[in-house]
Amino acid sequence: MRFAIAVGRFYEDLAERLVEGATRVFEEAGADVDVHDVPGAFELPLAARYCADSGRYEGVACLGAVIRGETSHDRHVAESAARGIEEVAIATGIPVTLGVITAETTEQAEARSQPGTGRNMGADAARAAVEMASLAAKLKAGA
Repeated sequence: MRFAIAVGRFYEDLAERLVEGATRVFEEAGADVDVHDVPGAFELPLAARYCADSGRYEGVACLGAVIRGETSHDRHVAESAARGIEEVAIATGIPVTLGVITAETTEQAEARSQPGTGRNMGADAARAAVEMASLAAKLKAGA
């Protein structure tokens, strides 16, 4: 099995922690993983589409962070990313999972990206991708 991670690097430290969590889950599942960097969360749906269309991956975990600022910009980015990621999954039939932290503060985002704990959204997104890819394989095999 091979999976892709598409990661928005706008918040570099958070991105690294999310990738670490996702990579650990994929490797524990016995899967190979490729990491593809994009500038931020807004670019994740297109990166996921590129990955899904390549035919190389059983699933894609989209990772990143959107933190509230002084304007409503964060809402627009987060909503666009989530909607776009969902649309890619539905259009392609490839599991594309949402591991984008949406937080009011940097501290909240850090709490949701703790490596090696139960609070890492990257790990959560990877687990969901593995489970959905397993379901797809099982159904295709007629089980």
